[in-house]
Amino acid sequence: MKKFTFEEITNHLITQGFFYPGSEIYGGLANSWDYGPLGSLIKNNVKDLWIEHFVRQIPYNYLIDPAILMNPKVWEATGHVSNFSDPLIDCKNCNSRFRADKLIEDQLSDKYDVNKLSESDMNKIVNVEKQVVCPKCGSRNFTEIRKFHLMFKTFLGVLEDSKSTVYLRPETAQGIFVNFKNVLRTTRSKLPIGICDIGKAFRNEITPGNFIFRTREFEQMEIEFFIEPGEDKKWFKFYKKNCKSFVETLGLKDENIRFRDHEKEELAFYSLATTDIEYLFPFGWGELMGIACRTTYDLQRHQDYSKQDLTYYNQETNTRYLPSVIEPSFGLDRLILALLCDSYDVEDVKDDKRIVLHLNPRVAPYTVAILPLSNKLTEQANKKILKVLDRRLNYIVDTTGSIGKRYRRQDAIGTPLCVTYDFDSVNDKCVTVRNRDTMEQVRIKITKLNKYIQDFLFK
Repeated sequence: MKKFTFEEITNHLITQGFFYPGSEIYGGLANSWDYGPLGSLIKNNVKDLWIEHFVRQIPYNYLIDPAILMNPKVWEATGHVSNFSDPLIDCKNCNSRFRADKLIEDQLSDKYDVNKLSESDMNKIVNVEKQVVCPKCGSRNFTEIRKFHLMFKTFLGVLEDSKSTVYLRPETAQGIFVNFKNVLRTTRSKLPIGICDIGKAFRNEITPGNFIFRTREFEQMEIEFFIEPGEDKKWFKFYKKNCKSFVETLGLKDENIRFRDHEKEELAFYSLATTDIEYLFPFGWGELMGIACRTTYDLQRHQDYSKQDLTYYNQETNTRYLPSVIEPSFGLDRLILALLCDSYDVEDVKDDKRIVLHLNPRVAPYTVAILPLSNKLTEQANKKILKVLDRRLNYIVDTTGSIGKRYRRQDAIGTPLCVTYDFDSVNDKCVTVRNRDTMEQVRIKITKLNKYIQDFLFK
């Protein structure tokens, strides 16, 4: 398998317009990235595939879109206000700032499992035993660990005081939990029921990085699947299999994917089981998603704090109980980054090299590039080809440069099919379709072009 550096891949993605540095004309903002035209298209394609896989194909599931700003009592109930923090330390020599647990994990993973270390344990390792060195300057002198709160705080209304404090949500899941009874009532559903959400979340990370892998503003695709207690193992197994199927649908290479079951010591006290799906990025293994069996914990907390009855009444058994929950949660930005890293390749073609993104055709920003052989043919090519194309397909019309250069340009952004309209097309009403991966070309009737594309996409 060919290996490419992370810098090589990310430079290509920025150059081509998948992503731009945030607020670039003002000097940027640390670890902030804007999705460009290509990145926006691939993001929407991944969202559509997720909705198709987890909402349309699972009859129990419904999609909602909760608000980002929520009553601050929500975050008191979940423990985020009091406990959502990272262990922060500063190097006394160069003033660089780090997460203590991250330094220990990076430098001493053979000796310690950071998931089992308390704050006092980490302080001892860092400041008493001096086992950790600063990655920037090599010093072993650090400040004491202090908690750094990860929620972004803002104010609602005209007064900036404690009574008007609200938070940018650090996760999307709670918008699902607080709407559990609403969705159950308005859909007239019975258990099991899944409530799905795609949306932005915000975390004031101490050390964001690795391009869009860890940012302070990110997007999640989450499901809370509500079930009768006692059915946890069955549905946990179902979603492990289903999530693996989704990853395979996207086209990620098997050798770059692994399941990691959490050890008993790693689990939250309320969790029965958690499994992560991880991807081998150029910088190492990174989590793409987690599947967690959260039992009745979340609904119990919201019931206790809101004083509202969130139990479910089973008419068939005449019993009332709090549902248990299975939570499959994807990081959308991480998934997109994995797809782009996985598909990137540089190939030797005769005496030339071509950069190509071997993206799943249903994920690629554009499905089709229309290439009129001459500018004189552009208007006619657009008229003839667009007349038969499915309007739901993303396409681009590329008229600049030789056909060879245009092929290379489309390869570099992952366009799976190029359709060339030449002077013969005027008379024979045919076009030449060129395949990105094989570079093979076929001549077909324009009237059969749409069927050819649909067969290609869903073969």
